[in-house]
Amino acid sequence: MDSLADSGGEKPPLALIAGPTASGKSDLAVRLALALIERGRPATVINADSAQVYADLAILSARPTLAEMHGVPHRLFGEWDGALACSAADWAQRANQVINEVHASGGVPILVGGTGLYLRTLLDGIAPVPAIDPAIRDEVRALPLAEARAQLERLDPQRAAQLSPNDAARTSRALEVICSTGRTLDQWQAEQSGGIGEQVALHPAVLLPDRAWLYERCDRRFLAMLETGAVAEVEALLTRELDPDLPVMRAIGVPEIVAFLRGEATRDEIEARGQQATRNYAKRQYTWFRRQPSPEWGRVETYDVDLGEAFATLLRD
Repeated sequence: MDSLADSGGEKPPLALIAGPTASGKSDLAVRLALALIERGRPATVINADSAQVYADLAILSARPTLAEMHGVPHRLFGEWDGALACSAADWAQRANQVINEVHASGGVPILVGGTGLYLRTLLDGIAPVPAIDPAIRDEVRALPLAEARAQLERLDPQRAAQLSPNDAARTSRALEVICSTGRTLDQWQAEQSGGIGEQVALHPAVLLPDRAWLYERCDRRFLAMLETGAVAEVEALLTRELDPDLPVMRAIGVPEIVAFLRGEATRDEIEARGQQATRNYAKRQYTWFRRQPSPEWGRVETYDVDLGEAFATLLRD
């Protein structure tokens, strides 16, 4: 399964554990790190989850606790203040720096997370899309979704075919790019640069366990969040009076709990809504990780991951 590592030659190793939320990535990352440490190879877990980057979302992002880290160094967890949006480019730049630091110390970096855009930006690079004309952006984002979708189907049918008809954010992004630059996102992405994928020996594992098992874990985890301080976490966010369009304010669980705190929903209602939002997110991630990464990225379709099989080459080197 750990096929790409064989072709790495003298390239430094980079382990990658990806997959949908609640699939067991964090636990597996620590298990891998401890196994490497037992073999005399220091290891560092590096966050690749767009919610876990924010200091304000320790509970709702399911950030690993100190106990769950088992003494393994963890980086890029809670590093961004919620008042600052962390873009894929921002994260990739910092991740690259940390990976270089870990390599320089003779260690093995272990990327872990479910944000495909982060991983793709780090490994493949970023497309040089110019800044979007603010007037065009405002005009596009004011369009009803059906009208924006119709325009995208006319101007960029290839991108439209790739998107769900209900994906308002990506529809608007693709439409504003072609309207502002005269080129499609695919054309810009063909000019990606800055990725580190060719500079490392990648050891990837994509966790895609049984969906029923995964969704049940999503439900239990969101309930546990509510019982262990998620409401207080959102109360603290509200006191900061942050822009509601910031990623930290749109993270799963935050809008639902805000509705509860404002008396717009009952506890039972936000529990059901939060669980549903988590399952929906897991479903989207599941689909993306099944289809998008290279077929050479090993898919692990069991919740009981065999560490020696998933990372055979890395643990043998």
